[in-house]
Amino acid sequence: MKSYVFKVVIEDDEFEDGRKAFHAYCPALESFGAYTWGHTKEEALKNIREVVQMVIEELVEEGKEIPPDAIVVELESPAVVATV
Repeated sequence: MKSYVFKVVIEDDEFEDGRKAFHAYCPALESFGAYTWGHTKEEALKNIREVVQMVIEELVEEGKEIPPDAIVVELESPAVVATV
């Protein structure tokens, strides 16, 4: 089974009322909608992992090419790995 490793960026931000937020995106997949946010860094990382997985699954189902920025790893079980 193939797994793909993508770079993920998480940035500090805040709402207009001063509450903290964290925006997360995958530069290689951003044009496919791979961006999200969370109240904590951990939540943002969890959310972007889910988004990246959904985008990759959709690309594979549609027979589209995976962006070349990915590192492809052969594993016995599926995995989404994010480096921050």
